[in-house]
Amino acid sequence: MQSTDKRPLSWLLQQFQLKPGKPAILSGLRSLFILGVPIGIGIMTNHAAESAIATMAAWFVGMVNVDGAYRQRATAMIAATIGVTLMFLIASLVSNNLWLAIPTTFLVIFIAGLASLYGNVAASVSLITSIMFVISLAKFASFSNWSTLILHCALCLAGGAWTSFLLLGLWAVRPDVPAMQIVANCYLSLSQFVNLASQRGVNPDERQEWTRQFLQAQDTVIQDLTSARSVWTTIWTRQRGATLRGNQLLVLIEDVNQLVNSIVALSELLAIASEHQLFYRLQEEIQQVIEQLAIALQMLSEAIYKGKNSVHLGDLDRTVEALEYRWEVLRAQVFNQTINLQIDEYPDVVNIRKITASLTKLAQQVHTDADVVTDLIQGKQSSITQRDISPPAQSEPIAIIDTLRQNFTFESVLFRHALRLALIVTFAELLASILPLPRGYWITLTALVALKPNFGGTSETTVQRVIGTILGGIIGISLILLLKNTLAIAVCFLLLVFVAMAVRSLSYSIFIILLTPAIILLLNLISEGGWEIGVLRIVDSLIGGVLALLGSYLLFPSWERQQLPAQLEKTIRANLAYFQQVIANYLHLQPDASINMLRHQAALENVNANAAAQRLFSEPRHIQGEIEPVMTLITYIRGFFSSVTTLAEHKREFSGEYQFTELKLLTDSIIQILENLADALGQGQSPQPLPALDSYLEVIHNQIEQLHTARLSEIARNSQTLTSTLQAVREQTPLSTELDRIVNEIKVMHCVIARLQE
Repeated sequence: MQSTDKRPLSWLLQQFQLKPGKPAILSGLRSLFILGVPIGIGIMTNHAAESAIATMAAWFVGMVNVDGAYRQRATAMIAATIGVTLMFLIASLVSNNLWLAIPTTFLVIFIAGLASLYGNVAASVSLITSIMFVISLAKFASFSNWSTLILHCALCLAGGAWTSFLLLGLWAVRPDVPAMQIVANCYLSLSQFVNLASQRGVNPDERQEWTRQFLQAQDTVIQDLTSARSVWTTIWTRQRGATLRGNQLLVLIEDVNQLVNSIVALSELLAIASEHQLFYRLQEEIQQVIEQLAIALQMLSEAIYKGKNSVHLGDLDRTVEALEYRWEVLRAQVFNQTINLQIDEYPDVVNIRKITASLTKLAQQVHTDADVVTDLIQGKQSSITQRDISPPAQSEPIAIIDTLRQNFTFESVLFRHALRLALIVTFAELLASILPLPRGYWITLTALVALKPNFGGTSETTVQRVIGTILGGIIGISLILLLKNTLAIAVCFLLLVFVAMAVRSLSYSIFIILLTPAIILLLNLISEGGWEIGVLRIVDSLIGGVLALLGSYLLFPSWERQQLPAQLEKTIRANLAYFQQVIANYLHLQPDASINMLRHQAALENVNANAAAQRLFSEPRHIQGEIEPVMTLITYIRGFFSSVTTLAEHKREFSGEYQFTELKLLTDSIIQILENLADALGQGQSPQPLPALDSYLEVIHNQIEQLHTARLSEIARNSQTLTSTLQAVREQTPLSTELDRIVNEIKVMHCVIARLQE
């Protein structure tokens, strides 16, 4: 979850913050080489203007956003190369006739807008081809004779082919590199997630901010895990069977899923334990183990990414040993004072014991994964990779015509966006053509890039782009005034491109700040003006940003407030299905493999609900309505998911020999309540009154208290063996605690939904 601070200055500063991670130095170097070659050839042959066409094509093809398998990347880059060449050709043929150029612009942008129906890769390709069309129409394209047109199209094709050859050629030797990289990303984001878990129970006054960061880190892991499964499926399904390396990567991917579940459950245990004093006697040792787990996972990530075995787990082992020793000392101290130990204090002892055991198992899992990584790097076969792990399910192929037919209606959000985009970009193009605006195509470009399917995305991108352009324009003007030598301008241009591409994934705003002076220098490189270009760039970007905002607000907008209830209903139903399966496992003691799929689906819907809420924050205040209940509901849905995940993890220790008599009645009531809450959101009605959940809990509390009393009597008699009472206490205490938390979460969700429906 992102910050909800909407104060203008705070919000503005957030737009220029760097995301966690390292600059993509390799990406910057690739861009440097991609652009340096055509620019260098143009300068040496005194054809700088012509080389700009190849440079633009090379640059745009290199900016296609594809995080996938080699085949996906190749397909996207080849499509982009053909697309930018085709756009240049079309723009050249219509550029001399305004009344032909305007309807062509509408048609091209409308078709490009519909491309997002087919996923992020298609959307990325369509965006860069649209940009090429707009620039070509205004800047490079003019049909004078067929020989010149063929030459320019060949330059465009050559620029795209150069980028494709360079990037794809680097991968051809090891086409599974994308899978290695994305698995490494999973372990890196998991390391950051674990590191946040170590701060649970620290600084209670900052609990809300910790929760925000923790859930955001959890969402990042889930998204990386989803991408990793998709990439794995794409690579090895096409090969009709996984190789040794494929099997090892699949084990690592699925272990990330298991580690996430264990960390979520551990966080729940820490939340419960931190409310009692006994926890603080082991807090330092617990925190040290979690910190070492985070470090170990980061080392695993680096080992996978670099292909070098550099995982040393000695520090982790020492902290685990220290924790186990301190737990034994604490346990002996507590049980030696059994006569003074109160019944209501005994659950704390059970909980601390479970935290210690969970951390020990996590350390063992990291050791196992380290062995798999070693075998992966050395190319060795091991028994670890022979585990029964099913490959991720392959999605059904996209039916292009069916998808288009289903969305070719005004009810489709993406159809309305494509129409809105085409209208605004066409109007901007008409405005730039009729009015005496030098380089007016920058207005069109800004509107094209800034306009998003929702108002929140449009306003955020517009602010980032306009302010970034203003700051970048100032930098560009300063450089033009300082640099008089063509070679110096070219070197400065390449350096700006290098840094811009390196930070592109970390901050769009800073990317624009660096990209703007780079474009200004490029235009001066081909003798297209002086410092005035920077001023024009700023003014045109402001006009384009205003057009994008007006179009998003006035032209059939899709307000998040109207769509949010449907997303919240879907989220509750996904979490309900997950809860039903977990409870079925407890009641019937028959593990079901579908629980992993249900957990992942619930996690994804939680991510989607949070993203929808963040879009709501960016909408105008008079439209977004009351936000606090929405965020409260999402927070408690996430809490419910964590509680259910804790129960799912605890089920592995559950024998079922002792059962709470009211468990089925209580869980049946919870299922009915969640179904009613989902129906209330879907139908816009108030939820039904809550049944008497506390009466079921009271019976369970009495039963757990009897177990604790019996166990304390055993301890007083110096019982050191594993008795049935001890087994029941270990199984039922966490179950009772999580049922308490689930009931509380259900009550809050019911109250919030009732408030929303009012």
